[in-house]
Amino acid sequence: MIPVELRAGDHYPAVIVGGGQAGLSVSWHLVQAGVEHVVIERESAAHEWRDGRWDNFTLVTPNWHCRLPGYAYDGPDPDGFMTRDEVYAWVRGYADGFDTPVAEGVEVRRVDRRDDGVFVVQTSVGEITADTVTSATGGYHRPITPSWAGALPDRIVQMHSHHYRNAGQLPGTVLVVGTGQSGTQIAEDLHLEGRRVHLAVGRAPRVARFYRGRDCMTWLADMGVYDVPAGAQAAAKRAATNHYVTGRDGGRDIDLRLFAAQGMGLHGRAIGITDGTLAFDDTLAADLDHADSVAESIKNDIDAYIAREGIEAPTEERYRPVWAPDGGPTTLDLDDIDAVVWAIGFRADWSWLGDLGVLDVSGHPQHERGITTVPGFSFVGLPWLHTWGSGRFHAIARDAEHVAASIVAASRDVLAVR
Repeated sequence: MIPVELRAGDHYPAVIVGGGQAGLSVSWHLVQAGVEHVVIERESAAHEWRDGRWDNFTLVTPNWHCRLPGYAYDGPDPDGFMTRDEVYAWVRGYADGFDTPVAEGVEVRRVDRRDDGVFVVQTSVGEITADTVTSATGGYHRPITPSWAGALPDRIVQMHSHHYRNAGQLPGTVLVVGTGQSGTQIAEDLHLEGRRVHLAVGRAPRVARFYRGRDCMTWLADMGVYDVPAGAQAAAKRAATNHYVTGRDGGRDIDLRLFAAQGMGLHGRAIGITDGTLAFDDTLAADLDHADSVAESIKNDIDAYIAREGIEAPTEERYRPVWAPDGGPTTLDLDDIDAVVWAIGFRADWSWLGDLGVLDVSGHPQHERGITTVPGFSFVGLPWLHTWGSGRFHAIARDAEHVAASIVAASRDVLAVR
């Protein structure tokens, strides 16, 4: 990595906003093509892997999925799951392994485009210009908490999952709200620490960790599921929460029913506070059934693939629920909880894009495989940028190559004009 001291008045053929794996991957291609550019990172390269995950975090995808342009996981455990610190070291090692020019500690505050097609980039160190700009900031920017969170008593510690590190941060009994990947794994983390945990369950699906002798995500990769273009998928699937599972301790299922049988309190979706009581709706049974049905449907697809391809694989007994709720809405007296972890996601913040015209009427990025209708502006690292594999290690290299090619072409066009 080559540290860059960004200065007001600088001009670059290409600016990449965001120094995570997506931005670094685009930079790798530009370095190979000889295109002058700079990666602008508000914190430090790859910092989200170190600063944005809890202590016991692991990847939920096998290590062999980890491959960036010119750089692939080559450690001793390709079917294992790197820890938080191992992932940070791996991505940071990528940044330090080639001549990517990175301006760390610089915030991009706004991007506009002049009538002559040049982008004006307002940063914390002043205004610079660029022929092309690529957003590599991902799509998860502002932690979400419900509007009624402020009605909780001051004595109850509140924390978003983004800021959770370990059980020691929280007192007593903890309510976790949300059952995406973060919510379920944090609930498990607290549960394994012997804490009393309540979990407000949402509609997120789950997937078995292993089935018929292999990791389910390895089966799905072989089946081409991660390579199906976004346009061929239903909008509801693209908007759905990712399946929950864990890579902890070598990888295993996350079975919320088993947690309940072991003493965790499961509830439906949290809907508000009345007279010192937190209310949950009557969706728990249906949402647990839904999560199980998705996991079993994935196994059905794997069975069909094994049969179709004539693959020899061991048979396996199917999942049997170990616990079921009584049914009906539930409540929880606020005196019975000491802390809440909000794990209900993030809201994207694209306000820094100003009036570029790269967002749709709903305020979401509008693009085709990352390329927008505004000449010279592109996105990379977004979920479903092109396929289900986008936004994760599995397809970053492919997405970055496509976006970088457009930047290289735009740079040559500018040089031709000049």
